Formats: sequence, C-alpha cells, structure tokens
Amino acid sequence: MLKNEKAVVVFSGGQDSTTCLFWGKERFAEVETVTFDYGQRHKLEIECAAQIAKEQGVKQTVLDMSLLNQLAPNALTRSDIEIAEGDGLPTTFVDGRNLLFLSFAAVLAKGAGAKHLITGVCETDFSGYPDCRDSFIKSLNVTLNLAMDYPFVIHTPLMWLDKSETWELADQMNALEYVRDHTLTCYNGIKGDGCGECPACKLRKAGLDNYMLRRNRVSEGGRLV
Repeated sequence: MLKNEKAVVVFSGGQDSTTCLFWGKERFAEVETVTFDYGQRHKLEIECAAQIAKEQGVKQTVLDMSLLNQLAPNALTRSDIEIAEGDGLPTTFVDGRNLLFLSFAAVLAKGAGAKHLITGVCETDFSGYPDCRDSFIKSLNVTLNLAMDYPFVIHTPLMWLDKSETWELADQMNALEYVRDHTLTCYNGIKGDGCGECPACKLRKAGLDNYMLRRNRVSEGGRLV
C-alpha cells in the first residue's frame, strides 16, 4: 500500500509542485521535497519552497544545479533575455531541465529509501516543452530503473489536467486558498496572484477564473457542471 511508502516531490514552491505536495501527503506515509537552485532569476522561489516545506512539516533538500545556467542560457536564469512566447518554444524553456532534475531526484530518493518520485509536469498546459510529455516520463522511468537497478515509480498527477482542473484538484484537497496565497508562479517574482502580466500569471489566472466559474455553477446535487 502507498500509505506505507515514501515519496520525493520535485518542488519549486509553485502552484503545480505545491498541489503535488498535497497530493503526495494524502497518499504516502512520508513525503520529502527536493528543490533545485539553477540560478533562477528570483531567489524568492527557493525561499518560498523552503517556507512551504516548513509549514507542511516535510523535509526539504536544496541541490545546486547552477551548471544549467552555464549550459542552457534562458529567460529564467538570465536577466538580459526577455521572457517571450512566439513561434517555437518560449524563451523560458531550459533544455534538459526535467531530465536532470528527475535524475538527481532519483539519486536522492534511493539514498532516502524512497521509490516514488512526484513531479508536476503536464501535457495539457506544457507550452510545447518536450520534457513535460507523458512519453518522456515513461521513458525516463524505465531508464532510471535500469540505470540504478531500483524500482522507481514516477507519478505525474497533473499530466492530463488543464490549469482549471489543477485548481480543482487543490480545492478537493482543501488546499486551494493555501496554494493561491503561498506559492510563486510569476516570472517576475511576485507571490500569490503575481504580476498578472507574464505568461505564467496569465495561465494561472485563466485557470483559476475558469474553475471558480464552474464551482459557482454547482448543481443541487453538489456536482460541478
């Protein structure tokens, strides 16, 4: 039973990974988090993740991944690169990020006696990022098991959810207000509802608005319509 097992959440302190943290806490006997410092623009992201981990009573490990900044210049790590979307991948895409993050998380998990990895990647709102695809996750799961001779299971509870459904999942776990107020999604480093202008904030707000609209149309039977 999962209730007797341990999981590691790849944790940024954002909406998706915090929702995954609550999801994991409902299902596993023990959960801890791993956060990656890869030279992101806003150190507040790491501070936010640390605060949430503390408030939720879970262990957090921060790993230095600053090599990513050297290997893959992008708008998340370089202030001289504009955050922009257009044809092709947005400037916020970091080549190989999820591959590296999950690989290092697996090494940490094996040492901690955990065989479950939880990540908030999603094909529905993935902005074309190739390392958010279900096919990639399944492939990596096999690779990690072979490489380390260990029965890892990668869980992706948000894989087929859009942002409104991610808010709905948080609400089902009585965590919607916590996720809304305490997480950092904004590319400009503003907690909660953020700046409202960057692509991450627009996606987050559209999802919340859509979900709240649906929630307000609750039928007499108590089901969302």
